[in-house]
This record gives sequence, structure tokens and C-alpha cells, in this order.
Amino acid sequence: MPRYRLLVEYDGTPFVGWQRQEKGESVQGRLEHAAFRLNGTPVAVLAAGRTDSGVHATGQVAHLDLIKAHEADKVRSALNYHIGNWPVAVVAAEEVGDDFHARFSAIGRSYLYRILNRRAPPALERNRMLWVPAELDAEAMHEAAQRLVGHHDFTTFRASECQARSPDKTLDVLSVARVGEEIRIIAEARSFLHHQVRNMVGTLTLVGLGKWSPDDVGRALAARDRRAGGPTARPEGLYLTGVRYGPASVHI
Repeated sequence: MPRYRLLVEYDGTPFVGWQRQEKGESVQGRLEHAAFRLNGTPVAVLAAGRTDSGVHATGQVAHLDLIKAHEADKVRSALNYHIGNWPVAVVAAEEVGDDFHARFSAIGRSYLYRILNRRAPPALERNRMLWVPAELDAEAMHEAAQRLVGHHDFTTFRASECQARSPDKTLDVLSVARVGEEIRIIAEARSFLHHQVRNMVGTLTLVGLGKWSPDDVGRALAARDRRAGGPTARPEGLYLTGVRYGPASVHI
């Protein structure tokens, strides 16, 4: 069965998340519905990362197997046609070998968290960024973020329902920068714990507000206790922006 790798973007606002569930619409469910219409039989669409309800993606990667081969452009066009008006788009498709797996072949993932930092709330991007009206110190947030870069036990930033076998992760990049009225936080790692990025953002926001110091973030990390960390940032500011694969992988 031919396998296709998909580059997918979506607005997570109307969905219960990536993963199909018994109640509510999911991104996976919409793609599998579209793939069924193309394939004629049920198709599983598997992703590099399971984003939560309200979380967006500009660089999600998924794969699916079809019963017969099609030109990649036809696969992309047919899936987008059958997706209809749902805010999901297959940006690119490419046939790959059956040893490619969107999740298990990945060697890195990148996320962006957007904060609108101004007195007025967002109008056009209300569901696409977090609004913080009080002034944030982006430089202090960036300094605090460096306390988290590297290999650590991230229990303090792990959701209680996380199913990962170990809380140990290597965070390659965690940067904070102001771009006009927007604070942009970029996180890169091979993989992340459930809610890790949102929990780190919630903690860094305390630093930006002057309620915590960068050293407080280091102490929270060392505590290895979720209760020692800051709040979980809301989902609407989070985007999965990219997935990296090794040099042997086929790239779109």
C-alpha cells in the first residue's frame, strides 16, 4: 500500500484536538473522513504530535496509507476538497517509503507561543494568541527561559495526565523575544511532555509580570513538583510549527 506524508496546517479553535474522540470534531477525524472519501475504505491518519483542543499548527506532519497509488498533488487536492470548509489544509503531500512514520521517525519538534501584550484585546486573532494587557518584560522572560534549556527532569512542567515513561527531556531551544506588541516564545526539542510548553509559558509569564525572578524558575525546575511551577497557559497561543526528520527521511 502506498504511503503518503502530509504537511498540514489547521486552526484548532473548533476542534477537541488532533486525536479523534467519541464526542466532538477532531483534526484527525476530519482528515480520516476526507481520506475515506478518496480511498473508499477507512484510513488511519497518524501525526507527529497530538495537539490539544484549541492548539493550532502550521507545520504538523502526518502520514496515511492508500489502497492504490495516486500522484501526490492529486492526494493533496482530493483531501482538501473533501475536508470542505473545516479550517484544515493539506499544504503538501509526498509519497514515501513504508518505513516512514510521522511520529516515530521524527527527531525534533518546534512550537511557537504567541502573546499579544497591549492594553487593547485582539479583534482579528482572538482565538490565535494569548492576551496579556499588563506589560511583560521579554528580556527577563528570555533570561529565565535559559534556566530550562538542556537535559532535565521536567516534572514541574508536566501535566498530571502525561503518559510519557520518563519526565526527562532535552530542551534544545527556549527563546523569548518581543516583536512589536507581540511576545513570541519558541521551543524546540526532540519531544515534549504533555502540556510542557504551555506550563513553561505560564511560568515565564510570571517572570514577565515581575512576580517571579529567573532564579525562581530554576528553583521550580529543581523542585520536580508540578505544584512548584506556574499556571498552564491557555491553548490558543500555541502552534506546532515544524517537525524535523533525519537525512534519510524524505522531505516535503
